Amino acid sequence: MTNSTATPTDLDTRLEAHRTELTGYCYRMLGSSFEAEDAVQDTMVRAWRSYDKFEGRSSLRSWLYRIATNVCLDMLTAGNKRARPMDLTESTPLAQAALSPRPDNTWLEPMPDARVLPTPEDPAEAAVAKESVRLAFMAALQQLPAKQRAVLILREVLAWKASEVAELLDTSVASVNSALQRARATLAERQEPGAGAAVSDPLDEGQQKLLDRYMAAFEGYDMTALTALLHEDAVMTMPPFDLWLTGVRDITGFMTTLGAPCAGSRLVPVQVNGLPGFAQYKPDPEGGFTPWAVQVLEISEGRITGFHCFLDTKRWFPLFDLPLHLEAETDQVEQGA
Repeated sequence: MTNSTATPTDLDTRLEAHRTELTGYCYRMLGSSFEAEDAVQDTMVRAWRSYDKFEGRSSLRSWLYRIATNVCLDMLTAGNKRARPMDLTESTPLAQAALSPRPDNTWLEPMPDARVLPTPEDPAEAAVAKESVRLAFMAALQQLPAKQRAVLILREVLAWKASEVAELLDTSVASVNSALQRARATLAERQEPGAGAAVSDPLDEGQQKLLDRYMAAFEGYDMTALTALLHEDAVMTMPPFDLWLTGVRDITGFMTTLGAPCAGSRLVPVQVNGLPGFAQYKPDPEGGFTPWAVQVLEISEGRITGFHCFLDTKRWFPLFDLPLHLEAETDQVEQGA
């Protein structure tokens, strides 16, 4: 049977069934939400155009991964490595804090879970998938050469056999095993901030209570309550600014000085990079609330260890399907009086 018998509708349906997992793969490869979605779209277009040449010697899924890998490798030839602020500069004391932005293509970007994480029936498989898009792991991946990155993701995250990866990359099993060994060694040498983030799936009772307390403390801008929730070595980042802060005193000090306009904000829970997070809306002088940041929280041993705020809201809020304005809450007591 030839592939020409597939109708356009059938082919679209078959290709779209792989979009989420391919987006997850391209995101891990590229470190960029938008580049990942562009790469998957390019993959779909290439697959559509060349489907009549697909001879079925491998599965459609394997063929799509081969195309997606080539697209990503082409995009990575420029050599740009996405990073977090702590990958580029030293931690800055609050007294020397300055907000210096860097170009968008500098930064590792956040990604909604729903766009990159299929919903496998196996809880263990789901946990591995979530861990593999966490910011610390994503930052570590960016330090690997592109082909080692592909091998590590395919072998360790997606559980492909060495022979399958070798076929996809047009190389030998020995070469794949060697690349995997080198990639593992590189990651083992790096002590990634945030690598110890321990978040269960779903959240356990203690973690949910911690998030509820954080939400109340942040919305109330209560630094005493927030201090009780932060690990003493907690880290705060704010891309596109390269500033990052370490420790409760500097973080809360920043929030009450340069960050003071965030008082009175509202938080909306989001699932981002396999971790809990919030969309932060700041008070709008014209009424209601306006988008300000997507926050990603890292938690370990009952405390918040990482507090990462992505500020380019014109890009992030549509990506998360979030409204660009929140209305002020109506005073129900007055209305009922």
